[in-house]
This record gives sequence, C-alpha cells and structure tokens, in this order.
Amino acid sequence: MTRERLYLYDTTLRDGQQTQGVQFSTAEKLQIAGMLDALGVDYIEGGWPGANPTDSAFFDAAPQIRARLTAFGMTKRAGRSAANDDVLAAVTNAGTQAVCLVGKAHDFHVTTALGVTLDENVDNIAASVAHLVDRGREALFDAEHFFDGYRANPDYALKVLRAALYAGARWVVLCDTNGGCLPEEIGQITAAVIAAGIPGDRLGIHTHNDTETAVAGALAAIDAGARQVQGTLNGLGERCGNANLTTIIPTLLLKEPYASRYDTGVTLDALSGLTRASRRLDDILNRVPMRQAPYVGASAFAHKAGLHASAILKDPATYEHIDPAVVGNARIIPMSNQAGQSNLRRRLAEAGLEMAAGDPVLGRILETVKAREEQGYSYDTAQASFELLARAEMGQAPDFFEVKRYRVTVERRKNKYNRMVSLSEAVVVVKVDGDKKLSVSESMDEDGSDRGPVNALSKALAKDLGAYSEAIADMRLVDFKVRITQGGTEAVTRVIIDSEDGQGRRWSTVGVSPNIVDASFEALLDAINWKLLREAAPGAEAAQ
Repeated sequence: MTRERLYLYDTTLRDGQQTQGVQFSTAEKLQIAGMLDALGVDYIEGGWPGANPTDSAFFDAAPQIRARLTAFGMTKRAGRSAANDDVLAAVTNAGTQAVCLVGKAHDFHVTTALGVTLDENVDNIAASVAHLVDRGREALFDAEHFFDGYRANPDYALKVLRAALYAGARWVVLCDTNGGCLPEEIGQITAAVIAAGIPGDRLGIHTHNDTETAVAGALAAIDAGARQVQGTLNGLGERCGNANLTTIIPTLLLKEPYASRYDTGVTLDALSGLTRASRRLDDILNRVPMRQAPYVGASAFAHKAGLHASAILKDPATYEHIDPAVVGNARIIPMSNQAGQSNLRRRLAEAGLEMAAGDPVLGRILETVKAREEQGYSYDTAQASFELLARAEMGQAPDFFEVKRYRVTVERRKNKYNRMVSLSEAVVVVKVDGDKKLSVSESMDEDGSDRGPVNALSKALAKDLGAYSEAIADMRLVDFKVRITQGGTEAVTRVIIDSEDGQGRRWSTVGVSPNIVDASFEALLDAINWKLLREAAPGAEAAQ
C-alpha cells in the first residue's frame, strides 16, 4: 500500500525562543538547524527576520540544509500596499524558499486587537500571500486563534482560510493559539474545515500544550485529514509549550495506524538520533532534561520494581512499548530498596559484570544498597555510584588514586570595584602511583564570576592525577542536585552529580553527608573513578 505523505514543520527556532528563559544565539540557532535537518523534518522555521538582530543574523548566515528554511512574519498592515510594507519586506528579503505569515482568524481579535474591519483583515491576508507567491516563494499562512474563531464565527474563520488559499498559499495552518481546545474538538473542527472545501493536503495543525494535550490534539487533526503537523523539539514554546516533536515523530513512525499509513521523510536510521538531539538541545540551553519525557527521557525505559525487571529479563516487550534503541535511548534497571536479584543481575550485566543466580555476593550487594539508602543514598538515579558499590562488594573496586585530604575555604570580600564578591579556594592532596600531589584551584571562571566551592573542588581534584589526567580531560559536570533527606538537627544532604564526556556518555553519582561540600566531594570522586573505569586507564583492568 502506498503511504500518504505527512509533512513535519519545526518551529523550535522561533516558537522555542518564546520559552521563558530561552534566548538562542545565532551560532546556537545554526547548530540546532543542523540537528533538525539531520533528523529529517521537512520545514525549519528560523525566526522572524528584522524582529531582532539574532534572527536577522541567522538568515544572513543561510545554513545549507535539505529542509526548507522558512522565514516567519506577519501580513501587511492596513492602509499600505504589500510592496510598501517594511515588516513584510524584511521577511521577503530573508531570501528563504518558504515564508510563513501569521494573520487573525478570530473576528474578536480582528476588531479588538488589530482595530480593523473584518473585510480589511481578509484583504490584507490575500494581498500579503499573493505578494509572496509573485516573488516565487512558497507561502504558508498561520491562521491565528483559528479554533476560538471557528467557535465564534465559523463562516468568517473559513473565509480567512479561503482568502489565503485562493491567493496561492501552499499551506493554511489551523492554530490553537491559546492552547485550550481539546483533541476531540480539534478533530471535529478540522474535519468540518475539510468538508467545507479546504483540501486536507493543504492543511496544517499547530497546537499548544496549555491543557497537556498538544500532541493528542495534533494527532486528532491528522486523523481528521490535516497533512502538515507543526511542533518544537522537546516541546519548547510560550507558556506551557508547543506540541512536542520528540513525541509526535516516533509515534508517527512506530505506532499504528500512522506507521503504515504515512511517510514523514524521517528514516528509522535518523530516528535513532532522536534522544541525542533532544538532550543536545537541553545541553545548549543549559537545562536539565526531563527524565519522564516519552521516548527520549532517561526514565522512559527504567524498570524499578523487581517484578517488572524479572519479566523484562524474559522478554522486554512485557513492560516496554518499543525497543528503546529505536529512538536512541537505553533500558535502565535502577537499583533501590525495592530491587530484587533480577534487577541486580541485569544491572551488573550491563556494567559487564556477569554473576550467576544465587551467588552469595548478590545478597551482600542488595543488603548494602538497602542499608545505604537508609542513610540517605539513592541509587535509583545514580547508576555509576551503584556500579562502584557493587565492585567493592565483589572485591573489584578501582584503586586509581587515594585522596589524602582536602580543604575548601570561602571568602567574602570587596573587589576593586567596591562590590562584595565570593571566592572559593580548594586544596586537594592525592596519592597517585606512590607520589603525593597537591593541587589548588579557585572557583573563579574566565569571566570573573564565582562558580562556588564544588566547582573549585572539582577543578582541584582533576588538576593533577598523573597518568590519569588525560583520561578525564573531556569530562565535565553538567548537573548538580541537592536534597535534604531529613529535617531539623538530624538533616542529611544528598548530592546527585551528572557528568558527561566528549563521547556523549552521561552518568550520575551520589554522595551523602551532613556537610554539603563533603557530600559533593564524594559524588565527584565516584564520577572520576567511573570515568577511569570506562577509559580502561592504567589499573582499570585490575579493577574489573
């Protein structure tokens, strides 16, 4: 059976930039565009040329991509021609193959927000689209507030769509701008639009996530006949975000009836890079990835309960809806005080440590895990620390170096500008290959900002480890989480550190102490030891 073409339109570089706390640089936008192109989306909306220097610079750089680079803007203003509208000119002059213009489809917004008549709005839309088509551009029209507009005045909402289509628009896009329309109604209205004569193969859907149903709404529109779907990587977007393409894309490729019915242009090979692209975007934004994100989250294929892990060992399909490798993710069998021997053996096997069922060491490891979790440790998310704990019980603990002592001082003082600043200094003494080495480091970064005592400790510890220094040169701390596990005077601090290296490996370690610096240092030690194990550094063979 011939599959029908379904087009993917990404708005990460424009809608995503409207996310609170997100501001892409031009270099970052170019990098993200390359990631999206490698994934296989059909359109990449780069931003609004002329609206800000970053977007203008992005279009000036004109990335060489397979996808259709699209500029975004608004229709011409009332009282002037399309040829003499400077805002429309900036969008046209970006030189992109495609241009998407936004216009009002809700009569309330036309008269209240724009302050023009309903007919003037329709004329502005038609003239703007015709202007683009006359200049050889593929024109798209975002019908803003369409679903609210259709509820209030369906005849006018349809009139707006027809004006754009008759002027030559390749796509008219139904936008649930406020994000309040539920999937069933989106499906019903989309079907009604098609029944009214708007072809489904020229119809797109753009949903927002204000009711946590943006993906479901997009799928409902596809079911009703829309053949373009818009969204953002990781669901970035204003307020609660946009439809998440990291969920939509694998659903379309892997779930029926979509997998058999549609061709999206994304190959299964490209799909295996989805998790990497998702996490790379979070890394660019300095955001912590959402662990529970469908398909790409670190916990998307985590099986904590012993009963689940036992079944997974027999057949992963018992508790997994897809093979995690298809989207570039991995199965995780966390260790916790709910774990049984099935979890334990599976997790050990993933670390290259094979143990027979019933081995008495398994019982010792489980007892140690449970005892330490009573003290405040959590191995559910700190897989690297769990592996080191297990190796210690097996007599295979790494012995790369020994920390003899460390000290951290924090000073608060006025700088030469008479401003109060903090500065941390760490001293670490380690013994490597029989030699003692003392390293000192400050928390000040290259910009003159204080990065805190943990940063100073991390730099001092990694500064001189002899033969091991090169093996950890590409290692960096990417996330730092602190939790108080008990209250009052008995408070215990748990620190989870996420580390990453140049090979894209990411691992988590845990430290616990009444002292936050001590807990952090314990987690740092585990992070370095785990990295050295993976690098097969001198001495690693003995540790394995």
